[in-house]
Amino acid sequence: MSQIDFHMIIRQQQKQLAAMQVQIQALLAGGVGGGEAISREVGREEGAEVAKPQIFDGTTSKVAGFISACKLYIRMRFRKEPVEGQIQWILSYIQRGTADVWKENIIEELEAGELEYEMVEEFLTSLKKEFGEGEEKSVKAVELRKLEQEGKTMEEFVQEFKRAARGSGYKG
Repeated sequence: MSQIDFHMIIRQQQKQLAAMQVQIQALLAGGVGGGEAISREVGREEGAEVAKPQIFDGTTSKVAGFISACKLYIRMRFRKEPVEGQIQWILSYIQRGTADVWKENIIEELEAGELEYEMVEEFLTSLKKEFGEGEEKSVKAVELRKLEQEGKTMEEFVQEFKRAARGSGYKG
């Protein structure tokens, strides 16, 4: 084997190693499971960083934040992704508790062709109905009543108050 061939092999292996390192970094940074999803995400253009949603376990008080985080991430990273891909990505963040059972049922219905969403917002609406809409007002009202400034700055407290007031049913 000539030195030129040897150097070409080394360069090829270095490129493969670099590609694997990128995939490992994506996994460590919380990349989505499955090689296909990871390669799509790694190949995306770099832009503003966007936080991925926290794992959702069905807790009523967390559904609105989960939905907001999903909407923002999809808007910035998966806008051109088909609706089915966006829904699958969201489902990958639904784990544990009653949410896990709901997710399994949704996956079965999607695979059987019993459910079809034209827009991801339809899916998010069904998620909100399942885990939060009925009890959200009462949970928000209790949260609002328990709110204290404690060691927060006035601006932090006002923002927390606005967040708690949104969806509480209180006017004014």
